[in-house]
Amino acid sequence: MSGSPRASAVVELSVVVPVRNEQDNILPLLAEIHAALDRRCEFEVVYVDDGSGDATSGVLRDALASYPRLRVLAHRRSCGQSAALFTGARAARAAWIATLDGDGQNDPADLPMLLAARDAAAANVQLITGYRRSRQDRWLKRISSRVANAVRSRLLGDATPDTGCGLKLILRSTYLELPFFDHMHRFLPALVQRNGGATLSVDVHHRPRARGRSNYGVLDRLWVGIVDLFGVMWLRRRMQRPEPTELTRP
Repeated sequence: MSGSPRASAVVELSVVVPVRNEQDNILPLLAEIHAALDRRCEFEVVYVDDGSGDATSGVLRDALASYPRLRVLAHRRSCGQSAALFTGARAARAAWIATLDGDGQNDPADLPMLLAARDAAAANVQLITGYRRSRQDRWLKRISSRVANAVRSRLLGDATPDTGCGLKLILRSTYLELPFFDHMHRFLPALVQRNGGATLSVDVHHRPRARGRSNYGVLDRLWVGIVDLFGVMWLRRRMQRPEPTELTRP
């Protein structure tokens, strides 16, 4: 058995991986996650199959026999990446959640670095997000992402160079307090800051996609992102954070 958990161990980290039609990436990524975290902390891996139409479901079902730390949830139909992440967050057992994309482009070997950054950060840091300084994508995807990040950062003032990176570490209770909407995962830094938490960016590795094909188009994300950006701006303007004081008896 790979990565057998101790019977009485408290789960310290839940690794949430949303997937859709990633049958060839499941087992390699699972092995890398376990290699990165074994003997580092007590962890679980929560895969959320977002209505896959290929063999993803079967591969995950078979993997349950080899990976005792693995849990699998499935959507009957595809509801989007944000919904899959939220499903995983609600099911997670640990106080902290790590997320990464299921396509293998995020490097699980960076997970201990995110944990170390959290341990060294100020107490109010509730989100550590990866910064793919050297992206391994097609030029059109790199340029569109760079423009989108610049516009978002200017309008939201979230001081985050790369909100689209799937590799993140976030306090579960904070995640579940955030307003849910489709594509919310691209605005997590601004939403966490709106909720009163601090955020931190750290450099992470990024790898070319080795298997399968992307489920998300550049233009689709661009137009949806513009609509969502104005929605998040509205949420930030409407936020009220009262600081009540309680009267004491004389």
